[in-house]
Formats: sequence, structure tokens, C-alpha cells
Amino acid sequence: MSLPIFHVNAFTDKPFRGNPAAVCPLTAWLDDHELQAVAAENNLSETAYFVRESDHYRLRWFTPKCEVNLCGHATLASAFVLLTILEPESHGVRFATRSGILAVQRDGGQLSMDFPALPPWTCGKPPAELKSGLGPSPSPVSVLQIKDNYFVVYESEEEVRQVAPNFAILEALHPAGVAITAPGTHADFVSRYFAPSYGIPEDPVTGSTHCSLMPYWSQRLGKASLHAQQVSERGGELRCELAGDRVILKGKAVLTLQGSLLIG
Repeated sequence: MSLPIFHVNAFTDKPFRGNPAAVCPLTAWLDDHELQAVAAENNLSETAYFVRESDHYRLRWFTPKCEVNLCGHATLASAFVLLTILEPESHGVRFATRSGILAVQRDGGQLSMDFPALPPWTCGKPPAELKSGLGPSPSPVSVLQIKDNYFVVYESEEEVRQVAPNFAILEALHPAGVAITAPGTHADFVSRYFAPSYGIPEDPVTGSTHCSLMPYWSQRLGKASLHAQQVSERGGELRCELAGDRVILKGKAVLTLQGSLLIG
């Protein structure tokens, strides 16, 4: 069986930057074992699959180890493949996902994604693995959380860049990942994201965490539109807007590979 595959770098307009995702358009679903095996073979932070359903597409995301409930960069990559390669006449696309309907529209030279806002709350008693996994220095200002992530707030961008995590310790926090964040030097805020238990030691650019980072920074900075940077080694940029109980995430993408994967 020949499976079409695209590699797209999301939240950048340059090769070798942003977050690479594999996108596999399907005419019908493979079984979950095959979907997971292909994701493991790709060995990228996410492999996205979509199948047409009436006037929208069903979209699913897999890390090298498991299926996830929400992924920003692979949604951006999937929309890029549809709107620039497979259906260039279309102005937008709607995806049915585990996190509800996600709509993506053209917005000038960017793609604009409509995601749920997931405001974090103060973590009453951070787990010991969080502190030991991130290290004692620099010292965080506060710790926030949602169901599947911890958000550790630092004083400055330089402190976020200095953090050298122990991934073996952070893996014990499963199913939670860890985002670290601070005010930015050249952006409103910066972040990094670690999810070693999902096969993603450090994610290059994480759209889904901005569903929580944006409500936090919007309230703290008193602004509804913010410029975000993820300061991983590859790096990436997002434009974020808070719209009630939704977060609008905007970014660019670039195709780096197109071909076929032979399976079976």
C-alpha cells in the first residue's frame, strides 16, 4: 500500500525552522495500530491523518507513542496541505477532532486557526518531579496547570532559555507535559514545551499550549492580541488573539517533503 505523505514545517516560513509535522491524507481510516506504526516510523512530534466527511474532515494526531487530544502545529500543517496543494481554490477548512470543530482560514500570508481557550489555574501543590525535573535554578515565579499540562512561569526570557530539563524525571509526570514561559524580549511572551512521556523531549513549537498561554498572558499584559515566540532550538512564531472562549492562533508554514510511504 502506498500512503501519500507531506512534511510541513509549521509556525515558520523557512525550511529547518518551526515544528515539522507529517501529514497523511486518507480516503478511509487505517486501523489504529497502522496509524501508530506510521507515526513511529515518521518519528516526528506529530503525524496528522484526515479523512473527508461530508463538508468537513475528520482529523487525528499521533505522536511516536500515542494519539493526542489536541495539536496546533499538525492542524496548521494539515490545513496548509489542503489549502495550498490539494484544494487551492478553498478559502478555509473545518476539522472534526477530539477537541471539537477546529476551523482554519486563510488570513493574508498566514493561516488562522480557531481553537478553544483553556485558561490555566494556580497549581496548589506542584509535584516534586516538576521542580527536580526543571532544576533548582533559575527559580520560577509561579506554577499553573490545566488537566494535561503544567505551566511554569519565570521572570525573564533568558531564564526560560537557561532551563536544562531532566527528561527522565519529567517523564514521570505523565500524562502531563510541561510548558515554561516568561515575558519576551522581542515578543510579548516566550515559551518552551517538554513532553518526554509522549516521545517528544522538547517540542519545537507547540500550538496547543498557546490555548492556555494566551489567556494567561492576555490577562497579565492587558492585551487581546499578542506576539508569541517559542524559543526552542528550531524556534517559531505565532500571532495570538483572545476571542471570548476561543483563541485564534495565526502562523505560516512551508512544505519540505512530498512523497509516498510504502506500508503493508
